[in-house]
Amino acid sequence: MSETRSDGELLCAVAADGDRRAFEELYRRYAPWLTARMRGRCADTGIVDDVVQETFLAVWRGTARYREDVEGADAAGWLWRIASRRLVDALRGAGARGRLRQALARLRHRDEASAEERVLAGVEHGDLAGALVRLSPELRAVLQATVVDGLTTREAAILLGIPPGTVKTRAMRARRQLREALA
Repeated sequence: MSETRSDGELLCAVAADGDRRAFEELYRRYAPWLTARMRGRCADTGIVDDVVQETFLAVWRGTARYREDVEGADAAGWLWRIASRRLVDALRGAGARGRLRQALARLRHRDEASAEERVLAGVEHGDLAGALVRLSPELRAVLQATVVDGLTTREAAILLGIPPGTVKTRAMRARRQLREALA
């Protein structure tokens, strides 16, 4: 009977040699556990299955690198961090696609221009476009994420890599500067 390798040994074998057997063993050890944990965070089994597959693909392709000296012997925690980041990305994308589908469905069923459409027309043809151009890139990015993309403060913070409080402050400053520019 062959000797059972540690998680760290398996991960190192996958990273260094592309050892398929080591990868398969790692997958057998952790895929069911990771799937169960992800399903506790997301009810959509399709998204969960995709996230688990993407997590292990990142390990196989070497885009996620395990360093035993930094990570310790906790391969499960390392895999969980990869999967949880992928889940946030998947949910953010699914949420944005869902909001877009809803908005398009609403637009198909009425003839009058919505407030959003009128604002977007003003962005292209009115004073608002000039006012937006004069905002700093940081303020424009926050407006893009929260107003145009419809992300929550927390989602915008993750996307932009800044604290939620900074998102709120920048949004407030951007609105104030736009009010002043358009007054």
